[in-house]
Amino acid sequence: MTSTVTRMPGAGAAPAMPAIPAKVDARTWIAVAAGMLGAFMAVLDIQITNASLRDILGTLSATQEEGSWISTAYLCAEIVVIPLTALFVRTFGMRFYMVGTTALFLLFSTLCGFAWNLQSMIIFRMMQGFTGGALIPMAMTLVMAKLPPAKRATGLAIFGLTATLAPSMGPTLGGYLSELYGWPSIFYINWAPGVLLIAGIMWGLDKDKVNLKELLHADWIGIAFMAVGLASLTIMLEEGNSKDWFESDFIRTFAALALLGILGWVVTSVAEEHPFVNLRLYGQRNFLVATVLSAVIGMGLYGSSFLLPLFLGQIAGYSPMQIGEVIMWAGLPQLFVMPFAARLSTKIDNRILCCFGLFMFGWSCILNSHMDASTGYDQLLWTQVIRSIGQPFVMLTLSNFAMQGIAPKDMPSASSLFNMTRNLGGSIGIALLATQLTNREHFHSAMLGESVSMLSGTTQERIDALTASFMSKGFDPVTAGNKAIAAVDMIVRRESYVMAYNDGFFIVGCILLGCIAVMWFADKVKSPSGPSAGGGAH
Repeated sequence: MTSTVTRMPGAGAAPAMPAIPAKVDARTWIAVAAGMLGAFMAVLDIQITNASLRDILGTLSATQEEGSWISTAYLCAEIVVIPLTALFVRTFGMRFYMVGTTALFLLFSTLCGFAWNLQSMIIFRMMQGFTGGALIPMAMTLVMAKLPPAKRATGLAIFGLTATLAPSMGPTLGGYLSELYGWPSIFYINWAPGVLLIAGIMWGLDKDKVNLKELLHADWIGIAFMAVGLASLTIMLEEGNSKDWFESDFIRTFAALALLGILGWVVTSVAEEHPFVNLRLYGQRNFLVATVLSAVIGMGLYGSSFLLPLFLGQIAGYSPMQIGEVIMWAGLPQLFVMPFAARLSTKIDNRILCCFGLFMFGWSCILNSHMDASTGYDQLLWTQVIRSIGQPFVMLTLSNFAMQGIAPKDMPSASSLFNMTRNLGGSIGIALLATQLTNREHFHSAMLGESVSMLSGTTQERIDALTASFMSKGFDPVTAGNKAIAAVDMIVRRESYVMAYNDGFFIVGCILLGCIAVMWFADKVKSPSGPSAGGGAH
């Protein structure tokens, strides 16, 4: 395995990490568990507002289009801070940075619950994303920096749960809390895991030396390019469908800014001797394959979590709480599958395990592409369980591939880039699926409209039957006829949407199954299994 480019100590270079003892004490496990709690909390907050968005918008007197910025602001800030965590860890140390950013996350979560108008909510959500986003890569960094190789499979297995369980549990928890206690409770609930996280990190990690000189010597031009590029790309993806994509000057402007920013980031990173995050890691084959597939998994995770609640709400008429009861079956079984996957990862080529996970995940999406208007909890239960079986195998093995052969000083960079790519993949997936849903609904509506013609005998019989039914309820013939035509039109629209949702799941399923071939471009990897295990490649 090709190792990363070594750098001489100096400004911007990570300090050498101390040797990790083979035996892990309770303090270290508590610190790792606290880090996992933080990652779970941060990912959960991406999705948790979706179930309560209607109530939030009603309180803040905002439209649906204006309300989309509540999620966009969080995602923009989160995607910007993730690549910066490597720099902040070098500057403040793990302990101080995690405690500080968690405390600020709790502050801004509370302020979200007290938001008095849309503008204040967007600002607080943006700050919540900037402080909480760092917790995602930090959890993975803790596993790699504090656990010996033989224990990392367990740590990465738990980390994988945070990435796959949280998107499934977000709508569930949000729906329950909003219905029982009101929408502000979805923000206040962060205090429970947040306080535990701070306590765990304070007890589990030793104090690190603060090195503020890192900020003075940081590549601020590259950071500015990165922030502009990633934030603009996220805004373009989140707002593109509602603004008709490149027909809008707004979208064209942000697309240009995204291109300029990302290109500028890459150029300055290559030219800089000590970049704030090491993009050269993409030159390693395993890391490149893992991050590409991580983006695809992000599309699948967030895409399926986007499509299914919409289908259940729009077609089946489910309440947020009922939607949560369906979605949770994509998460709960993972608690039992993940330990099994971690054990297998030490014995079996991880490429095989990842392919199995991709197959199960993709198969579940293909099964979801055969829904009809009567599909509900009973029909969706097993597809959710199949998905929950596959996802842990994918997330655990991709983490293994991404961190394989990474030098200790580059582990924060690797964790940042790996998690950034997954979140970007989620944004891309949701944007593409939202556009596909709109376009395919128009397509199917036009196709069905040709079949359901007023000149068709079958259609006319249906309209006559509905007209008679409305007349029996006291409507005059003209009103009853109009209501019958409207009812037929509503059925056509409903079936068009059902077919569009099916198309979306079919596309996601095909992409996931197609990635099985991509997996074999990576080298063979197994998780270390013994106390003296080294790199894990075989």
